[in-house]
Amino acid sequence: MNPNIVIRNERDTDINAISEVTVAAFKTLEISNHTEQFIIKALRASGALTISLVAENDGQVVGHIAFSPITISDGTRNWYGLGPVSVLPEYQRQGIGKTLIEEGLSRLKAINAQGCCLVGHPDYYIKFGFINISGLAHEGVPPEVFFALPFDQKIPQGKVEFHEGFWAKS
Repeated sequence: MNPNIVIRNERDTDINAISEVTVAAFKTLEISNHTEQFIIKALRASGALTISLVAENDGQVVGHIAFSPITISDGTRNWYGLGPVSVLPEYQRQGIGKTLIEEGLSRLKAINAQGCCLVGHPDYYIKFGFINISGLAHEGVPPEVFFALPFDQKIPQGKVEFHEGFWAKS
């Protein structure tokens, strides 16, 4: 990864840049509803952005990752959802997304989170230890793209609900 890249907490002054990075990162993805910037805005407005990190290159925000609380129908607590994660197209495939994910997961563990879930590309997220867990699902999402990463031996079972901010359309 570029040695000039700094990973840090988002600041109020980063909000517009985060939105621009997110729009650019998802612009050409056919699987996207192109609402990711609205999701982040809704999570922030509701106080649900537990961890919000930016990747900065020479003062420019070039990447962002968000983590927010999730609920699991079996009552398991202290689990979080990863996403969206965004990197400007010209900075992709340089390890920035990987570094954002690793730092975010490390920070989740530091606040005693029990695990993390996400919807994403199977070939990418398994590198971080995410797995498909039988009996843990997100309604309407194919099991092959729904992943969980338990931080201890307790494996939840049931239906996962991401924060309502994930349904933001504007």
